[in-house]
Amino acid sequence: MAGLALKDRIKKIAFVLNALLLIVIYFIYHSGSLQPINHLLLDYNMKQAADHTPDSRIVMVAIDDTSLAELGRFPWDRAVYAPFLANLNTEGNLPKAIAFDIIFSEASDNPDSDMAFAEALASYPNVILPVTGIMGDLFSTSVAKKDEYIQAQAVAKPYELFAELTQQAHINRVVSKDSLIRQTWLNIQGPQGEIIPSLAWKAAEMAGADLSAYADLTDPAKTGEPVAKNTITIDYQLTTDDFLTVSFVDVLNGALPPDLFKDAIVFVGFTAVGLASDGGQDTGASPIEKNFKLMYAHANIVNQLLEGTKVSFLPNGAELAMTFLLFMLFVLLPWRLKNVYSILVFLAVLAGLLYGQYALYQTNALHSNVVYAMLAIILAYLANVSLKSYMDSVQKSFVTRQFGRYISPDLVKQIVAQHIEIKLGGDLKRITILFLDIRGFTPLSEKLAPSELVDTLNTMFNMITETTLRNSGTIDKFIGDAAMILFNAPLDVEEHERMAVKTAFEIQQGMKKIRDEIMDKYQCEVNVGIGIHTGNVVVGNIGSYLRVDYTAIGDNVNIAARIESQTLKGQVHVSQEVYDATKAFFLYDEGEERMFKGKSLPIRVYEVLGMIE
Repeated sequence: MAGLALKDRIKKIAFVLNALLLIVIYFIYHSGSLQPINHLLLDYNMKQAADHTPDSRIVMVAIDDTSLAELGRFPWDRAVYAPFLANLNTEGNLPKAIAFDIIFSEASDNPDSDMAFAEALASYPNVILPVTGIMGDLFSTSVAKKDEYIQAQAVAKPYELFAELTQQAHINRVVSKDSLIRQTWLNIQGPQGEIIPSLAWKAAEMAGADLSAYADLTDPAKTGEPVAKNTITIDYQLTTDDFLTVSFVDVLNGALPPDLFKDAIVFVGFTAVGLASDGGQDTGASPIEKNFKLMYAHANIVNQLLEGTKVSFLPNGAELAMTFLLFMLFVLLPWRLKNVYSILVFLAVLAGLLYGQYALYQTNALHSNVVYAMLAIILAYLANVSLKSYMDSVQKSFVTRQFGRYISPDLVKQIVAQHIEIKLGGDLKRITILFLDIRGFTPLSEKLAPSELVDTLNTMFNMITETTLRNSGTIDKFIGDAAMILFNAPLDVEEHERMAVKTAFEIQQGMKKIRDEIMDKYQCEVNVGIGIHTGNVVVGNIGSYLRVDYTAIGDNVNIAARIESQTLKGQVHVSQEVYDATKAFFLYDEGEERMFKGKSLPIRVYEVLGMIE
């Protein structure tokens, strides 16, 4: 009963605990508190998938330390950009787009230089100048909604003299909470409703790239032209060193072959330490490069748009379903498998999740957030394997207290391992019952002091117990100088009739030495009479809630006791049923019919004479 009550109590605890864990996991999922770990996995996947092969049309023109050494401190006189643009746009070698990652937001101190730059811009329709959307709190928190355009509170445009002569695109960066640039806004919407594409989008569009995969055909202006979707995750394939980068001063001095820029997408930006396009540090970090100049972020985005690649994510519903199913799996597995097997499955599934999300990204650029599924697995497994271990420990302790003195340790382990319920009440089962009585005990007790009598009795019972346990028997009880032993209960024992007769024969053999020692010491003869019978009995924990004993009751128990009562010293008698099951293993006499108290018909009994070798 105690074992059953414990199991019911553990089940209730497990149900409540698992329900609470599921709720906790759900709230952790919605809080996004484990997102940094998910980002680490995504970053690793992206870094491993990067092919480091840029589109050959992308050329980076760097305002580098060499340029500063020759042209002086930045900002330069704007007249310098006129010959620079001329050397980029040589006859027959025009770039598709020249994208400046440099802010020209107001007039300079030299109007003539501004005019020279404006005249150059007027001559070349392939120049893009950047604008910046003023986002307020939205900019600082980097919130990007999938189904709405990013709303700018204001737009900082180029100096109006230049703005009229160029294409315009925004250079707003999207910075994640971990300070990495993971996404880009392909457009922003100005306060007047105008849609402003990103620098990368505009450059790819001017290069004739097929942007339909990234287009939102619900253009609010209804122009019929594709408009960039709001936000995408940047598929970083390239680091700074992967791009073809030339020095600004080399272009200015005409030191490069003109055909280098034919049909190219040219980015002009800063690489010199300390320079910035917008008054801030013009550097950032990507999943595959921890410190790079931001014009290389634009170049990565252009490369992605030209290649038509996308980073996709498993839908939230699929992630939740996977998390729930794996949680339920590891609620059940610890209870169904042995701990050694369940931990192997636990480790295998964790490893499978990690490798699976990695392989999925490498083959399909599809990222699966498995962090919460892994959390669910870990919590479910640890909680349930701990509960199971606790239950097994208590169950083992209970079984040991109930049976440890009476059955073999192997049987105790089996009862615990098979979760056999030890409940109040019994079951009908066919078993073999062995009754044993010590003959000559009364004369012996008259001669011995109480302490000597107990020691002598314990010596006999120790031998009987060891022999019984060795043969998979269960000692039901010792009653004074008698014992009741069961075979095939509580656990099944193959050939239980043979094991019972073998136990009886070995007990008689063991008694020879003990009998001789008692005769030498006390001049008393002690023998054992044993009776064995097989049949159906009610076996189980029988008693009250205050006191429970594991025993067998029924008419067949009485028959075994009656057979034993008619044995003489040193005899082992068995019933017809035991004889039929064991005659191939033991030598018997011819048997005889005997009447027993309470029986209307005689019972044939046989005496065991020896073992058949």
